[in-house]
Amino acid sequence: MAAVELIMPKMGESIIEATILSWSKQVGDAIDIDETVLEIATDKVDSEVPSPVAGVLAEIRFQVDDVVPVGEVIAVINTEGGEPATAVPKAAESATPAPEVIEAVAAPLASAPLAGGGDIQRIGEDGRFFSPLVRKIAKEENLSQAELEGIAGTGHKGRVNKADILAYLKNRGSSTSAKTQPVVSAAKPAAPKPVGLTLENGDEVIEMDRMRRLIADHMVNSMATSPHVTSFVEADVTNVWNWREANKKSFQQRYGDKITFTPLFFEAVVKAIADYPMINVSVDGNKIIVKKKVNIGMAAALPSGNLIVPVIKEANLLSLPGLAKNVNDLANRARQNKLKPEEIQGGTFTITNVGTFGNVMGTPIINQPQVAILATGAIRKRPAVLETEHGDVIAIRHMMFLSLSYDHRVVDGALGGSFLRRIADYLEQFDPKRTV
Repeated sequence: MAAVELIMPKMGESIIEATILSWSKQVGDAIDIDETVLEIATDKVDSEVPSPVAGVLAEIRFQVDDVVPVGEVIAVINTEGGEPATAVPKAAESATPAPEVIEAVAAPLASAPLAGGGDIQRIGEDGRFFSPLVRKIAKEENLSQAELEGIAGTGHKGRVNKADILAYLKNRGSSTSAKTQPVVSAAKPAAPKPVGLTLENGDEVIEMDRMRRLIADHMVNSMATSPHVTSFVEADVTNVWNWREANKKSFQQRYGDKITFTPLFFEAVVKAIADYPMINVSVDGNKIIVKKKVNIGMAAALPSGNLIVPVIKEANLLSLPGLAKNVNDLANRARQNKLKPEEIQGGTFTITNVGTFGNVMGTPIINQPQVAILATGAIRKRPAVLETEHGDVIAIRHMMFLSLSYDHRVVDGALGGSFLRRIADYLEQFDPKRTV
C-alpha cells in the first residue's frame, strides 16, 4: 500500500498560506481521483482541493479554520499496491508538526486581527469563521466587524462566502447600516463628479461593485501608461468558415470539444507572434522584456456584466484540439466563477472577441503589462472582388475586421501593422481541406 501525501497547493504567485474551510472527506472515506477532499480560502479566492489519486483518506493533519503554509502536508491518502510515495520532498515531512502542536499554535490566531491592519476578526462573536477573502473584501469596503457579522451567510455553518458579501455590498447603499458606515474611507475621498453632471428626479445612482472598480482602475492606468495606437485590417475568412461548418460535428465526436472560431484565431495569432516576437514583450522603464513563453489571454464577459481574462499558458505549444479544449474549459469555468488565481495571471498577449456582441470592429485597451491586444469582429457575408485566372469576379465571401491596439512606446506602426496583416494572412490562407 502506498501513502500519498496531499499538500497545500500554491494558489498564486503571492500566496504563501491558505485557511481550511471544510473537509469534504473524513478519515476512512474512499476517495476517487480528482474528487474534492477539502475546501480552502486565501485572501484572493476560495477553492476546492482535489485528490491526485484514488484511495482511502488515512490521516488529516489540520483542522477546519487552521491556517496552513503552501507546500505543507495536509492529509495522507492510502492507495493499493506500490511503494510508499510522497507528494512533497522528505524535508517537508519532518517540518510538519503533530496535530496537537498545530492546534496549540492555531488557537491564538482565532482572535487575532486581520494581518495588515483593521479590526476584522477571523472568528466572530457568534463563532462564525470569516475566510481571508471575505475579510479582505470587508477591509477594502470599510465594513466594521459588527456590520460583517450582520450579513446572513449561505456557506457551511452559516459562514459568509464571497457571493454573500458581494451581494450585501451591492445593496449596501439602501441598507440601514450603510447610513452609519462610510462606503469610502476618509483617507481616500470619493472622486468628484464630472463637470456638468447633475442629478435629476428619476435618475438612478448605482455604486460600482468591487470588480467593476478594479476594471475601471486597470483601464485608466493602461491609458495613462501606454500611448495607444489601433490598426485595422479586413480578412476574408471564407475558408475558415467553410472548414468549421464541414468539420464541427466530426471534431466534437473525435475530441469531445466543440470547435469555435476562437481557437482558430488563437492558432493564427501564435503563428504571427513566432514571426514577430517583439509583439510578445513588456516594458520595464527603459528596458524591453522579451517573453519566451506565449501566454494568450482571452477576454470573457461574465454574467454580472464584468470582464475577466483567463490565460492559456504556452499556447504556441498546443495543437488546435488542445487550444479548443483550453478555450472551452476556461470560458466555462469563468462563467461559473471557478477560475484559479494562476489562471488569470501571466498573460503576454490578449484577444478579445467583440464580434460576440455583433460588433464589426473595436478599439480595445491594452491589458498591462502587455503591449498589444487584438479585437476580432463579427463575421459577415458580403460581396467582395476576387482575382482569378480569368479576371476579377464578384463573389459572396465571409469577411471580418481585425483591430490591433498596441503600445507606441515600443511597437511602431510598421511592426504593429505587419503583425496584424500576418494574422489576417494566416486566416486567409487556411487550408479548407485540412483533416480533423
